[in-house]
Amino acid sequence: MRLMFLGDVVGRAGRKAVVDRLPGLVDDLRLDFVVVNAENAAGGFGITEEIAQDLIDAGADALTLGNHSWDQREALVFIERQPRLLRPANYPKGTPGKGANLYVAKNGARVLVVSVMGRIYMDPLDDPFAVAEREIAACPLAEQADAIVLDVHAEATSEKQAMAHHFDGRVSLVIGTHTHVPTADWQILTGGTAFQSDAGMCGDYDSVIGMEKDEPINRFTTKIGRARFEPAGGEATVCGLVVEVDEASGLATRVEPIRIGGRLSQALPRF
Repeated sequence: MRLMFLGDVVGRAGRKAVVDRLPGLVDDLRLDFVVVNAENAAGGFGITEEIAQDLIDAGADALTLGNHSWDQREALVFIERQPRLLRPANYPKGTPGKGANLYVAKNGARVLVVSVMGRIYMDPLDDPFAVAEREIAACPLAEQADAIVLDVHAEATSEKQAMAHHFDGRVSLVIGTHTHVPTADWQILTGGTAFQSDAGMCGDYDSVIGMEKDEPINRFTTKIGRARFEPAGGEATVCGLVVEVDEASGLATRVEPIRIGGRLSQALPRF
């Protein structure tokens, strides 16, 4: 079984890159299931129903969100009727939508996707470790789920690494999102869980984490905001991770980064 996770889609450039390239990647890499973090897809802040559907039509089987989940207010409504869209599971009780869901992959396998948000330098939500534990215990790997993908949307690398080691051997993939920069630590942990601290973004890397450079630089140098942040519009790099999963155990057997287009060094899985 082969899974792919794509990092935060940022603005029009990121959307276009994913929509243009994802159908071919699904075919060429024989992907059974694709998860895309889409919390920055609408102008860099949040997601709309139209954009969510465009990504799903392109081949995304599940979309995850993060701290910008509700920047587009319509998401509070349409998330209730779109089961492929997940907000972090550790939002307070009563928040619209779901933070975990079980899906059927193209090969018929059952894939549990869980989204949580970290608490270090982020909004103080419920304990992501306890919430992820609850969701995974309710649908264990190699029992109710053939694969489990855990998206940890967090600022601190230490929190993401701790989450990965805590669930090592119990999920197929722990993948970090939010910082928009792909890390070079993709690996299979001791217990068989694939991990990368951050998948990076699907966006224009001639930018400050996906935004046009002038206003971020201005705010760092003057501490005065003069304009809105606007997504950079140059050619985007599609960034993420591809994982092969053992059909019996649900654990990872191979993991490789994927980087296509734009300014970054290119990388395709070698399997």
